[in-house]
Amino acid sequence: MTTISQQGGARRADGPRTAPAGDSAHTGPRTAPAAPANTTAPALPLPVVLAGARGHGRWHLDNIRRLQDKGLVRLVGVCELTPLTEEELGGRHVEQSADFGALLDSTGAAVAVICTPIPTHTDLALTAARKGVHLLLEKPPAPSYAEFRRMADGVAAAGVVCQIGFQSLGSHAVPAVRKLITEGALGRVTGIGGAGAWARDEAYYRRAPWAGKRRLNGVDVVDGVLTNPLAHIVATALALAGSTRGEDVTGIRTELLRANDIESDDTSCVRVTTTGGRITVAATLCAEHPGEPYVLVHGTGGRITFWYKQDRVLVQRSGRGPEEIEYGRTDLLENLVEHLSGGDELLVPPESTGAFMKVVEAIRQAPDPIALPPDAWEQLPGERRRVVRGIDGFVAAAADTLALYSELGASWALPKEVSTA
Repeated sequence: MTTISQQGGARRADGPRTAPAGDSAHTGPRTAPAAPANTTAPALPLPVVLAGARGHGRWHLDNIRRLQDKGLVRLVGVCELTPLTEEELGGRHVEQSADFGALLDSTGAAVAVICTPIPTHTDLALTAARKGVHLLLEKPPAPSYAEFRRMADGVAAAGVVCQIGFQSLGSHAVPAVRKLITEGALGRVTGIGGAGAWARDEAYYRRAPWAGKRRLNGVDVVDGVLTNPLAHIVATALALAGSTRGEDVTGIRTELLRANDIESDDTSCVRVTTTGGRITVAATLCAEHPGEPYVLVHGTGGRITFWYKQDRVLVQRSGRGPEEIEYGRTDLLENLVEHLSGGDELLVPPESTGAFMKVVEAIRQAPDPIALPPDAWEQLPGERRRVVRGIDGFVAAAADTLALYSELGASWALPKEVSTA
């Protein structure tokens, strides 16, 4: 019997906007295997089970309903420790159980959407794979590189299709920016920066037993700012660099800090050296003035800013006026269905997240985050959230200069980086 061992679905993740009608299909340098060989295209709508339907899982529940109205999927089961109410289900009746494997069997599911606590991802994914059920697995796919490989290898051996839930990689801006880079629109690319300045209050870290933890009951969780809430910055930067596989990463340096009373990091930066160049990402959940996260491509002849949640791109090139473009987006569950039924390219297969998982592993292996001194942060009056003084400027400067916090002269930063090959 396979059950969800922790309260699922409380994890926040960036949700996509549906691509407008008429948008072209997402194309780009990434490749993925076609639907499993020796099978016929499944009949639509595909029966879907959702594991983890609260918290961010509510977004998946709404998205499944949207695709159900389009005739692509049919919600047949919800796996939660506490069953959803009739109101939460929107008055629709579906089978519910805390036993994921049994639910897949009884419903005849063809696809499972897994939005449960990070440490449960691998076992639940492999349970589905052994039953021939295809997957949309929320990010991060696993809390360690070993668990990621166990999941990815097991899924591949089972012959099922797995999509990893980095919704930003469904943006049509990703292949468009990659094309500009490869065509030399920016000249020689000198590096890629990423910036995320968000705010989370104390309740965010009390919403689930695993929230803000590096480990729980001896099991890796690694719920830090760069590995979970702002993981999309890292994954998107790696995609724009064309360095998405594990073997593309040649070095990683981290600076992990925290202002909140948690185990994990809430204010961090990382430098990733890849075969496609250097990437520096800085992020915080203690922003003074929270804003939209972005990725910044630097070149000898210009720069491109990509606000990935908005699918918005600003191109600035020497000798030309600035150009701002807003792109459409392909929903990842819809892409999975179209991949299975029509052979469309799968946008985010596990292997395309190997480089991201190398970053997760470096953060997992790094020393525990350093607590910022009391004079570096304050609790806002009337709000139960902590703010790091000056952090918004440091985050932006890191993306702009590709420097780490300590290199920018932050008085509270680590005296030196922690290096991981």
